[in-house]
Parts: sequence; structure tokens; C-alpha cells
Amino acid sequence: MKRVLKRPEVLAPAGTLEKLKIAIIYGADAVYIGGNAYGLRTRAGNFTFEEMKEAVLFAKQHGARIYVAANMVTHVGETIGAGDFFRKLKDIGISAVIISDPALIEICLRETPGLPVHLSTQASSVNAQALNFWKNEGVERVVLGREVSMQELREIRENSSIEIEVFVHGAMCIAYSGRCVLSNYMSLRDANRGGCSQSCRWKYDLYDSLSDGYRNSLKDKVTEKFSMSSVDLSMIEHIPDLIEAGVDSLKIEGRMKSIHYVSTVANVYKKAVDTYLENPETYELQKEWVEELWKVAQRELSTGFYYGRPTESEQLFGIRRRLPKYKFVGEVVFYDEKKQLATIRQRNVITKGDELEFYGPNFVHSKAIVGELWNGEKELIDRAPNPMELLTMAIDHPVKPGEMIRRKADGLIHLYREN
Repeated sequence: MKRVLKRPEVLAPAGTLEKLKIAIIYGADAVYIGGNAYGLRTRAGNFTFEEMKEAVLFAKQHGARIYVAANMVTHVGETIGAGDFFRKLKDIGISAVIISDPALIEICLRETPGLPVHLSTQASSVNAQALNFWKNEGVERVVLGREVSMQELREIRENSSIEIEVFVHGAMCIAYSGRCVLSNYMSLRDANRGGCSQSCRWKYDLYDSLSDGYRNSLKDKVTEKFSMSSVDLSMIEHIPDLIEAGVDSLKIEGRMKSIHYVSTVANVYKKAVDTYLENPETYELQKEWVEELWKVAQRELSTGFYYGRPTESEQLFGIRRRLPKYKFVGEVVFYDEKKQLATIRQRNVITKGDELEFYGPNFVHSKAIVGELWNGEKELIDRAPNPMELLTMAIDHPVKPGEMIRRKADGLIHLYREN
């Protein structure tokens, strides 16, 4: 008898309306965005209320959900107007709000009954008692702190009935559940109110400490400068563990990442989840899924705290940086099957002779060599250098509107971490 497992949603980030639509088309069951208030990504392309209306309409047409992150820590006076903000979100049709501040949670529950509240990872909930507390307060889902191990996750699931969301891919903050004040000190930008300058990813010199008050740089005595940042998270190889543990939502980090990143990562995790649920007994991790994620990786990858405490091997410095193997160059707008011509919206330089890789939803892939190429004025060219120009390219097999195009990056070395 076939086991029935609960399907976790694939939750993708969206910093703009374009990214939101791409994420949903490429497999996301839900997307989280930021508004113009109360969020932690002030530099992301946060949504106006009008953009949220369009986003909700698009999501409903595709059976997806939209969550709004309102997870900043509020100081004195900053909760004024929060009730109006949450009421507008409810009227627009937002599926849930992600909050960490107890004051904002109380306001949302009081002012907008029926608008689900998800507890942000910023609240650092890492045990079943905390989850049960928040459920009693009226919260419907908890985004666990990223410090939870797989064993702890299973125990939490066994002892709490609230929905559980966990991070599965993307950048990780070096601070406990992202609650950092390093940026406040180094650049006077409050990380807990949306202004993080990512000071942990800067490079620092090391100094010795002398009793007479002087200090000497160790620059010539150490192999590289010091940083405090983490490598990125990836749980693609452990989808069965997450599903069997009863997780309700698999969260991808990256509201400030490109549509190349969002489309690729959502596509891969959607494929892995669907494949496992189709037949858990015969499921095998596919090499091409892992390779696909490396095409958009900018750092080494690890499993974070899921299977043990991170060590210096999970710190980011020196050769643990990874330069992109592929460059995103455009997307298909139209394909004329009769003439075998594709209209392409260019995003990066395309040159005659380039080998391009096309990819679309449901893990569709194909390749083509750039031959005849025309610019927006229908002039035959050998090189297209202008981003966002509409190009026409001869291609001998069908491609669909919305398919993304990338090529191997020029002169970039694929770096691996030394063991």
C-alpha cells in the first residue's frame, strides 16, 4: 500500500513583481515579498499596494500564495500605522504575514482577524514549547531558527501541531537566527530594521594583542584576511529527510537575487519534491539537480546546522568563494516555428558562436549555438552588447516564451573547497 505523505510547499523569494511571476511559473507554491514598511530588506524591490494587487491576482490564477514579510524589530513609535498596513494587506488578499516583533503580532491579530500570522525566523524559535506558545497566541506557522538540527526538527514536529517552515537554500546569517548588531556598529545601519550592510562578509586584518596598548598586523603571518561570514545553505540532497520529518514549507532565501537564481532554484526544489512524493521507495537524487544549483551558486554550499555544528569548513574565506560558472543572458519572448526564429530579451552580452543553454519550468532543457543574430533594428550582427534589447536569433528547435537563457561564464574559474 502506497504511503501518503504531506506535500510541503516550495516557498520562493521575490524582490520584484517580475521575480514573483518567474518564481511561480518555475514551480513555487508560494512566494514571500516585502512591502514598503516593517520589512528587513529595505534595498530589495519592495512592493507597493498596487503591485501587491497584481501579484495576488497572478498568484490566484496559478494556484499560488503570497506572504508579506513584516519582520523588523520595532522601536518606540514605529508601530504607529501598523494596523492600517495589515488591514490593507488583508483587503488585497495577501495569504499571510511573516512577523517577529510581538507588538506587531498583537496588532495584526487584533486589527485583522483572519489574516494568518507566520512567526519569522528572527524570533529564534527552536523548541516545541516555544511553537506551542505561539500557537496559543494565534500564530499559524513558525519559521524555525536556522540552528535547529534534523533530530530536533523531528522532535519538534512530534510535539507540536503548528505549521513548520524551514530554510532549505540560500545565504545564511552568521548571527543567531539573523539577529545581528554588527552592521549597526560598523556602518550605523540597523540590521534588525532592514538596513544590514553585511559587515560579516567584509574582509578584516588580524592583529596581535600587546599589553602596552600597541597592536601589530598579522597580515604577513596569515595566509588570508579574516571574515565572519558563512557559506550558503543547500538541502537538495536531503529532501526525503525534510518531507519525512513533516515540514510544511521549504523556504528559499534570496529576495535580492536575480530571476536566474529564483527560476533555477525553484525549478530544482519543485522537481525534487514532486519526484519523491511520486514514489518515495524508488526516489534517487539526480546529479543534474545538483549541477543545476551550482550554475547559480556564488559561494560554497553546506547543510548548516541540520546534521551537526558548522565548523571552520562552513566559514567563507579564500577559496571557499565560488565564482559563477554560468551567466544569465536573456529570456525567450516569442518563437516562430515556421521561420525557426526566436525573439529574445537580452540581459547580458550574446556573441555569435556562443553555446547557449535554454531552460524552462518542469526541468525542460535544450542547447543551441548562436548563428544568425539580428538586433532590434533587424540588422545582422555578430555581437549584442545592449541589455534589454529585443534580439532575433535563428534556432532550429522550438523554445517557449518564458524560457531562460544562459551561457558559460567567460574566464571564470570554478573553485572547489580544499578538504
